[in-house]
Amino acid sequence: MKSGGLGRLINIIQTLFVSLMRIWTIPIVLALSLASGFTTYYGMSHFITPWIALIITVAIQSIIVICSFEIAGIHWRANRLRYFSVLSSLLIALGASVSFSYFKFYEISEQDTIHIQRLNEVRNKVEDYLSDIIAIKGELLAKERLEVEQLNQQVTQAYFGTHPEIPPSLRNQVGEGRIWRHYNELFQNKKSELAGLEEQLALLDTQIGALQANLNQLDQDSEAIREIYQQISSGLQTVQLQFNRQVAKFNTHLPAAPVLMPYSQYIQGIKPSFAMWTGFSTFALVCAGMVDFFTVLLSYRLEFTAPGPLTEQEEELVFECLRQFTQFRINENDALEMIIEKTEIEKAKRYIDWPRMFAVGLLLSRGFLRKVDDRTVEFAPTLYPLIAEKLGDKLQQLKEQSGRAEPATMNTEPVAHEQH
Repeated sequence: MKSGGLGRLINIIQTLFVSLMRIWTIPIVLALSLASGFTTYYGMSHFITPWIALIITVAIQSIIVICSFEIAGIHWRANRLRYFSVLSSLLIALGASVSFSYFKFYEISEQDTIHIQRLNEVRNKVEDYLSDIIAIKGELLAKERLEVEQLNQQVTQAYFGTHPEIPPSLRNQVGEGRIWRHYNELFQNKKSELAGLEEQLALLDTQIGALQANLNQLDQDSEAIREIYQQISSGLQTVQLQFNRQVAKFNTHLPAAPVLMPYSQYIQGIKPSFAMWTGFSTFALVCAGMVDFFTVLLSYRLEFTAPGPLTEQEEELVFECLRQFTQFRINENDALEMIIEKTEIEKAKRYIDWPRMFAVGLLLSRGFLRKVDDRTVEFAPTLYPLIAEKLGDKLQQLKEQSGRAEPATMNTEPVAHEQH
């Protein structure tokens, strides 16, 4: 290894590592593009013809990768029109990709929520209906029992002769008279009617209990969910018929039974639609944007880093040509910046600068230089070790030349003295 080779070794190792990272980044970018393309195509295919959606998806993902790759090599002050045109294309493609990918991530993230909403809808409708009929049933039984109790009191009054309908001449006579037999018949009929009503409503309670048991099993993740849902629908109809049959003759204002959604709708997945933006999901939007963000970031870094080391001949050419520039400064990025235009003196002398401009173009294409504007470039981090190595070689050569010059001077002094 030649003098100053440590800098060369560091530069080679660094650029080799960068190259490996670039190679590893390529399949990651492609995988992210495929993932984003799948979600974009999925959402778009629900609104337009699938084969057209596929073509547009390929175009969108290509624009995202190409523009991200290209924008890393453009400095906005160097070419504003090109920079903003590429940036606009990138933002439009990202907007389209994220918007249609949102539908897929919404479906994934909100699937359980939609299922719970449907479950609660079925439960609330059935339970509200059951609460109404239970309340009506309780009022009816209370009313009928009160009537039975009143008739029982009237029978008792008639037996002891205190009933208001008994003539004054027959008051306070204990016994089973005509008034007593009349009210006793009414009492027995009402009592029998109440017993029959209680028996029928007890059967209704059993049916309500079975319906509520099926409702409690509706949220179970089992293969019998279809059968359970059908039992709920049929049980609801049975309760409605039983209740209406028993209560209609006592109360004409009966609650309407709810209409449950079909089982196919109950288990139906989420179909992408613009209505999903109404029930906006931040999580779904973040997930959709995250995939494209990493695609842009890695594509940007892929171009932003140097592709690989220079050969020794290229290093010598670059170093000698860069030495011909004279206007350097440290810019706001703490990077060494140089002006690549001719100086006024060079213009006056008609200096031909195409060799050093070739070196600048070579370094720009390899990523060792970054263009700041039309007349200025800055050093990339990978260029500093190369220049440091070359400067070290030059200093070592100067030291060696100085060391050889000193003995030569000492040997010539005695000879000159003897001649004198």
